[in-house]
Amino acid sequence: MAEAEHYFSASPGGEFKLRSITVQLAGRTLSLTTAGGVFSPERVDAGTGVLLGHTPAPPPGGNLLDLGCGWGPIALTLALDSPHATVWAVDVNERALDLLRRNAAGLGLTNINACLPADVPADVGFTTIWSNPPIRVGKNELHDMLKLWLPRLEPGSDAWLVVQRNLGSDSLHRWLQSALPEDFAVLRAATHKGYRVLRVRHRSGTGETQSIDLPQLG
Repeated sequence: MAEAEHYFSASPGGEFKLRSITVQLAGRTLSLTTAGGVFSPERVDAGTGVLLGHTPAPPPGGNLLDLGCGWGPIALTLALDSPHATVWAVDVNERALDLLRRNAAGLGLTNINACLPADVPADVGFTTIWSNPPIRVGKNELHDMLKLWLPRLEPGSDAWLVVQRNLGSDSLHRWLQSALPEDFAVLRAATHKGYRVLRVRHRSGTGETQSIDLPQLG
């Protein structure tokens, strides 16, 4: 199996050889730890960079979800920007979760729960969800994942997804609008470097309509 496919596995193959990288997250220059067998171990990948650069600041409190966290660039950004929130960082890759725990500990962050999907309590709802979803895992598995997690958005809250245009962002947009409950709206929030940032809004039910205002994200 190619290394690029390892990050879909619970226990990726290959040597667990730690490496140090320097990245910019939440306006800070950070030295973090990665390893082979996880998604984009050498840098913050382009899609995640687009998401982080074209999404409003996260809510200051509540439960925040990074869906498919990898070694942690999204979860670490959420935790740094919202120190009073609880960040749930979910992945099926045990190596990625281990790396994220190392990185959170190295930064002194105590507000990240890096865990398998089954370890998130069923009664936890989210004030935001940020995700660079694993498109290459396959359409059926991707759809099942999004149908499971997106409805757990609290009313009045938003999810932000980044998807490469040539990997089906527009078709995913249409599918989300048809598959999610009627009180959800899906809009394209930004387009940058061949990526779309999709905003999934769980309407509050207090007169909020499909035509909701979007922030100016560029």
